[in-house]
Amino acid sequence: MSWPNSDKNHLLVTSEQMKHLEQKMFDSGLPVAALMEKAGLAMASWLMKQNDLLLNGALVLVGPGHNGGDGLVVARELHLAGVRVRIWCPFGIAQPLTNQQFSHAEWLGVECLTGEPDVKADELWVEALFGLAQNRPLPSKISTLFESREIHMPGKLVSLDVPAGLCPDTGKPFDGRAAVASRTLSVGLYKKGLIQDDALPYVGEIILFDIGIPKRILADLSHTNPKLISPNDLLTLELPNPGIKATKYERGRLLVIAGSELYKGAANLSLQGALASGTGSIQAIVPASVADSLWQMLPEVVFRASIKVNSKDPNKGSSSIPVEINKLDAILFGPGLTLSKDQWSLFSDSLRCFKGLLVLDADGLNLLAVSKYGWCWLKDREGPTWITPHQSEFSRLFPDLKGLDPLEAALEAAKISGVNVLLKGAHSVVADENGRSWQLGKVNPFVARAGLGDLLAGYAAGLGSIGIATNKNCDAELLAAAMFLHSQSAVRTEKGTSASLVASSLGEMTMRIQNRNGFDRHINMF
Repeated sequence: MSWPNSDKNHLLVTSEQMKHLEQKMFDSGLPVAALMEKAGLAMASWLMKQNDLLLNGALVLVGPGHNGGDGLVVARELHLAGVRVRIWCPFGIAQPLTNQQFSHAEWLGVECLTGEPDVKADELWVEALFGLAQNRPLPSKISTLFESREIHMPGKLVSLDVPAGLCPDTGKPFDGRAAVASRTLSVGLYKKGLIQDDALPYVGEIILFDIGIPKRILADLSHTNPKLISPNDLLTLELPNPGIKATKYERGRLLVIAGSELYKGAANLSLQGALASGTGSIQAIVPASVADSLWQMLPEVVFRASIKVNSKDPNKGSSSIPVEINKLDAILFGPGLTLSKDQWSLFSDSLRCFKGLLVLDADGLNLLAVSKYGWCWLKDREGPTWITPHQSEFSRLFPDLKGLDPLEAALEAAKISGVNVLLKGAHSVVADENGRSWQLGKVNPFVARAGLGDLLAGYAAGLGSIGIATNKNCDAELLAAAMFLHSQSAVRTEKGTSASLVASSLGEMTMRIQNRNGFDRHINMF
């Protein structure tokens, strides 16, 4: 099963891909004017249902191209519905079809401004300047106008397709300045740039409008087009289920190596995440002082000896992992370890030769980054590997990829290293070496809290161990599921947003999905 489906609600496209899809529709005989009407009518209909936005009328900012034509269709429909509408064309009109729409709006009696609009006017601004066509910074005068508008009337601007000044592919303003929209009305498919973290201050809520793109045209998109994951995808998500007769050792065997005197809680939270996954057997190597307290809080976990380090010569000493690792399905290494950079050599050989799933997080990634191997060590791993960095950890490990947006950075890192990458952020990303990727849609501010990264690492490692034990499968789709469920559990926790409460919600959500009968009975909770 490929989750979620590759359809209009999930595919992320570049501006060129979207233009190509539209051109294929035009080549089939669809008039350009028909598509403009369809898009404009859909957006106008949505706006007319937002009574709070249109109480004081609307000003439509009309660009020179077809995005401006969409705006003029919106202006026309609002005018015909009795809304007070004005239009402003700061750049003139270049496209003949847009000019026809303008002439008709004038004929209907829609007022056209001849001078710059008042940024303090309490009307909704509908920005339709460039859409997908933009590829350079806005004129300084227009950028300043948008900045003043946001200062005086925040939340009173809606953009059609892509906010003016924003790159539709990267989500970055071309010169650091762009229109700030409370809503972005996206046409056809989700544009990749709108989902990137850099776009968050500008796009507001993204609302997708169907323009009838045929499925056979969507099938022409690459199978590696990024997929957007949204809350409704809970309904189609499947997790590995070992079956009713499986013993605890057939439900996943996980070892967690985490925690330190400085970060004692990291071990606790990682283990809570692992327990929430439903994995059958969990062992842990943590500092002795941490184990003394944790065994009472987490009696399900078997606490092994703490990591032994020779402080005078970290390269000497016996086994750094006093567990028969080849009997394990997965190892999580890194949350809160705070070991010195020389101590990577204590674990390097054991982790490299481990044939199960290795999940590297936090200080595990930092240790690797400062080792003599760097990320190239990942290519020599004998088993599958997942890495779960946030942006700073990622930049330390892959310094040459700093300039890329998160989606492109994760894809490139996965390609060169051969591992599955979960790059954490507001819109977290999962990518694999084959070019597949998944990105979170709805932003969840609650996951940007201390401890929730440790929880995610433990949960992902636990799910991965179940995948290995069940069908030897721990591909990136399962890592994307872990990312998604972690985010959703934070949203749906009713009693608070602390990591421990999220862990409880995460365990309950996982159980319901693995037990389809229970899931069906409680489907309204999703």
